[in-house]
Amino acid sequence: MLVRLLYASRAVDASPAAIEAILTSARQHNHESGITGILVYGGGVFMHGMEGGRQAVSDLYGTIQRDARHKDVVLLHYEEIVERRFGGWTMGLVDASRVNASVLLKYSERAVLDPYSVSGKVSLALLEELMATASIVGHT
Repeated sequence: MLVRLLYASRAVDASPAAIEAILTSARQHNHESGITGILVYGGGVFMHGMEGGRQAVSDLYGTIQRDARHKDVVLLHYEEIVERRFGGWTMGLVDASRVNASVLLKYSERAVLDPYSVSGKVSLALLEELMATASIVGHT
């Protein structure tokens, strides 16, 4: 059974080197676990959508909750799915600082990534728009 999970967290270290280390680790683990996903980051905030088998996604989310590189981990959305939306990425990446401000304003009060202040549905809609506008890098 496939599921989709979306969560937000705050980065303990949002330096380019720390983000690259997270991506490298995630891409390797996700490939081995059959998980696909997209990571959006900006202003020290992560929003991560992941898809895969129920147990693999559950295990990964538990690992992230305990990961010292993340704090304030909050579940935004969880659902059983028929097919993947993020199937092209073991871990796609969006730097929110490079996204047109009007896209962020469409889904939020301010032109910043702030999944803590919007619903999970809104956060998922933002991810879908980022996919549609080719804002995601890191295809595999």
